[in-house]
Amino acid sequence: MASTSDIRNGLCIRYNHDIYKIIEFLHVKPGKGPAFVRTKMKSVTTGKVLDNTFSAGHKIEDVRVETHKFQFLYNDGEFYHFMNVDDYTQIRLLENVLDMPQLLKEGEVVTILINTEDNMPLSVELPASVILEVTHTEPGVKGNTATNASKPATLETGAEVNVPLFINEGDKIRIETEKGTYKERIKE
Repeated sequence: MASTSDIRNGLCIRYNHDIYKIIEFLHVKPGKGPAFVRTKMKSVTTGKVLDNTFSAGHKIEDVRVETHKFQFLYNDGEFYHFMNVDDYTQIRLLENVLDMPQLLKEGEVVTILINTEDNMPLSVELPASVILEVTHTEPGVKGNTATNASKPATLETGAEVNVPLFINEGDKIRIETEKGTYKERIKE
């Protein structure tokens, strides 16, 4: 058993007969009344996001997890297939376990949290950012760069993101996986 002082991003807890992963948390000490912890949790089974408030000192049941490095192999339409980089065993996961499946490129190494009680995969953590190639975007108009304007672009994985006007087809760009947003163009 853990308490609210142990809450951190990525912690997996058992709550309402399900396993949730803490996405965001905030310790609040109001001037009047007891302290509390405001959390945003994501169910690892359904993908549903839940806002919850725990009073300070509340006991929570944490779930012991192990992290393993897996390489993404392919998507067959229903399942995403991964291979453990240490022992080469393969697992397959449904799309709802992944946070940003549209940013996953074949060969990408990800971290998978596995429940130590039953060896079930709980969630997939992508790297902080990924580098992807732009496969389609409208050409930018010269002289139209005074404002912070953006345009839609399709990436090699099929994902669509908004990019600045100076990005062209064939450019490699860095995408933040947490928000799925453009970060920078990669110079080659």
